[in-house]
Amino acid sequence: MFESLSQNLDNALKTLKGQGRITEINIAATVKEIRQALIKADVHYKVAKQVTDAVKAKALGRQVLTSVSPGQLFTKIVHEELTALMGSQKEAAHLTGNPAVVLMAGMQGSGKTTFLGKLAAYFKNQNKKVLLVACDIYRPAAVDQLQIVGEQIGVEVYTDSTNKNALAIAQKAVKHAKSHQQQVVIIDTAGRLAVDEAMMQEIVDLKEGLQPSETLFVVDSMTGQDAVNTAQAFNKRISFDSVVLTKLDGDARGGAALSIRTVVDKPIKFISTGEKLTDLDVFHPDRMANRILGMGDVVSLVERAEQVYDEEQAHKLEKKLRKMNLTSMTSWGSCNS
Repeated sequence: MFESLSQNLDNALKTLKGQGRITEINIAATVKEIRQALIKADVHYKVAKQVTDAVKAKALGRQVLTSVSPGQLFTKIVHEELTALMGSQKEAAHLTGNPAVVLMAGMQGSGKTTFLGKLAAYFKNQNKKVLLVACDIYRPAAVDQLQIVGEQIGVEVYTDSTNKNALAIAQKAVKHAKSHQQQVVIIDTAGRLAVDEAMMQEIVDLKEGLQPSETLFVVDSMTGQDAVNTAQAFNKRISFDSVVLTKLDGDARGGAALSIRTVVDKPIKFISTGEKLTDLDVFHPDRMANRILGMGDVVSLVERAEQVYDEEQAHKLEKKLRKMNLTSMTSWGSCNS
């Protein structure tokens, strides 16, 4: 996952590893290499500039600690900015309603149906009764695929081969879920292109007709900047709630996924890294930054050093205040005598 980006960032940070201190000159050289590494990984150039500008500003203003090297401190700063880029903290799926309706959207081939099965298994493991709904009315194999997935994880799949209206099928499925005390309804939809107006209108109708508690947009991480452009186009039409990144086990152009959070201003909630129905993770921005940098121990080291530094500064300040108070009291006593 992000192997090329990790290697290029590591090479960029090596510029500072042998330095005795941080200067404007070595910061400029390192920041330039980091920006090139992000752009090579297909991170949007505006996002790459935003990140590296923030890194540079923080590095110039950060106190260099005696217990860590400039390279280690710079790694911590890059970690902070990558984490912020991807959303700072994890966000859970939003499930409200009886049942809670989760609507899936994405392009064909994005790994949507496979992810849907993983998500159903995830909710089932939380002791929720789940219903999968086949609303891809254009591709018969999609219904068969969903039924196979449902059988594998032991979850019911609602189908209606006689109906050619996706919204009508979904609405009937929600009623079915209510009568069978199923708590989560996950709607599988056809993959579609943002330029196909009829297909885009269908997903708009589904969103408006169902009022789902969560609309997830599934992104194939391997599609590079196309993933970001598609996310923007879909978001303008349906204003989805959050993003799912699939195929993160590949490495070709996965860096584009890092841009999505900033470009569409929607959180990444899940990542999918394989074909097994257990290959699903809740997205943690800080953990992903650790993976990309491959330096979680360094980040922890700097955090501990900063904590010790803060404690030392507080102790010095306390001693200074005590000394000032003692001096004031002595002066006051002299005046009264």
